[in-house]
Amino acid sequence: MPQQDGLIVLSGGMDSVTLLYEYQANIALAISFDYGSKHNAQEIPYARVHCERLGIEHLTIPLGFMGQYFRSALLQGGGEIPKGSYDEENMAATVVPFRNGIMLSIAAGLAESRGLKRVYIANHFGDHAIYPDCRASFIRPMHEAIAAGTSNGVEVTAPYTDISKGEIARHGKALGINYAETWSCYEGGDVQCGQCGTCIERREAMLEAGIEDPTTYKD
Repeated sequence: MPQQDGLIVLSGGMDSVTLLYEYQANIALAISFDYGSKHNAQEIPYARVHCERLGIEHLTIPLGFMGQYFRSALLQGGGEIPKGSYDEENMAATVVPFRNGIMLSIAAGLAESRGLKRVYIANHFGDHAIYPDCRASFIRPMHEAIAAGTSNGVEVTAPYTDISKGEIARHGKALGINYAETWSCYEGGDVQCGQCGTCIERREAMLEAGIEDPTTYKD
């Protein structure tokens, strides 16, 4: 039987929710980070719902300093979220500096303190073009640093690093995940906008996976 020796970084978006269900037998704890993004208030409740459903402990850790001191269109007060796909230059405005590095460091410390051996993260290949802390070239050395810097040799497990969001959606389809219970849109608000990079990627991923998109969009 699998050991529940893992912790997952869970945003409440498509990718991390899929990872949660795929590796639920290994996961003892899920953590979400409230770092001042425009969509934290929409994402985190979904993370909580899925954890309650699966009987997995869920914590929300506040990282208010990021929203206060960092610069990104993704953060409250950071300007408008650009429209268009991720291959457009303007989407670089949504980079939150070293976000995954900060979150993985905290997750590793929490895993060590709980005696857990793994930290799961759902970065994927489609993120790599504009988000440097989603690439394999970041994940590999971060894994090595965390393993060397924790007393129990915590490992970073990132199984989606080399696959697309469409492939992740195929995993979710096989697992029977209802993606209406996830949030992608960077704008926040009551309804997902349908036009920002992550909304476009979400739509394309479900189309690629042969899923009828259950999401309500503004446009």
